[in-house]
Amino acid sequence: MKNIFKYIVITLSVVFFTSCKNNEQPQQQARGPMPFNIKSIKKQDVVVNQEYSANLEGQQNVEIRPKVSGFIQKIYVDEGQVVKKGQLLFKLETQTLNQDASAAKARINVAQVEVDRLIPLVERNIISSVQLETAKANLAQAKSNYSSIIANINYANITSPVNGVIGSLPYREGSLVSSAIVEPLTTVSDTKKVRAYFSMNEKQLLDFTRTFKGQTMQEKINKIPEVSLVLIDNTVYTHTGKIETINGLINKRTGSTECRAVFQNSDGILRSGGSGIIRIPFVQKDVVLIPQIAVFERQGKYHLFVVGEGNKVNEKVIEVIGTKDLDYIVSNGIEEGELVVVEGVSKLVEGQEISPKSL
Repeated sequence: MKNIFKYIVITLSVVFFTSCKNNEQPQQQARGPMPFNIKSIKKQDVVVNQEYSANLEGQQNVEIRPKVSGFIQKIYVDEGQVVKKGQLLFKLETQTLNQDASAAKARINVAQVEVDRLIPLVERNIISSVQLETAKANLAQAKSNYSSIIANINYANITSPVNGVIGSLPYREGSLVSSAIVEPLTTVSDTKKVRAYFSMNEKQLLDFTRTFKGQTMQEKINKIPEVSLVLIDNTVYTHTGKIETINGLINKRTGSTECRAVFQNSDGILRSGGSGIIRIPFVQKDVVLIPQIAVFERQGKYHLFVVGEGNKVNEKVIEVIGTKDLDYIVSNGIEEGELVVVEGVSKLVEGQEISPKSL
């Protein structure tokens, strides 16, 4: 009896499983190919921003160094202060020089007395004129020595040679300084215009020379549109700039060449010693923009799916030369008018039939 009951249970299970399977197959067949969004390919000209890390410097960075030795008696400025050309920055102690000046002044007086004494004697032919000329030479030398000492005293008053902003102040009042000091007293940076220095590698320089036409490097530079500067907080600087120079020689050690752009800085936002990113707009002609989600990478190459005959997908390898926003810039591997699957590519396999939906 138990065996009969067991046989009945097994028979019913097989019948139930077969019935479910038969019901599932019609449902799958009725469902048909899965829908996928597609996009028709069209070639166009695209403006692409190439980015380069840059270091910022004022158009003039002047190191302030003393011409004479002495103790710093007074510092008249502070770090970050805006100064004018000729403004007093430092004053060095001049006590010893003042004493030397007094002695030199006394020697002038002595020499002058000697000249005054000899003039009437020469006029009366009592002595030779050679003695008078010697006395006059001594007077001239005494005056020259005095002038040199006064000049050194004036050098103790150190002024700014340009308009600009004061840099760091490594020395304090009472420090002994001279013309041989390692660090300057400070640096005055003229930042009305700020220069941004950046580098191009050999390939980037080659792309540049091919993109912008001209017989000389300067003619090519003149055709570069104005460039943008992205600041350290990822904001774009208000004023655009202009590339001034590109060194035509490749540095053998770094494999790059140095370039310079200049930006107006009338509002003083840019600071010498800062950093940023230079954006240079390049026009890419006859290229294709394809959403990045439509592309997948395999073995270092970029792939996508296109819709072929019978709505079956075919895998293609494409050449990507850059990005623009959320799209890849494709220069080769796909033709205008082809239909590209732009979503769900991870679910597809070669030759799979889909139900295309145009975006």
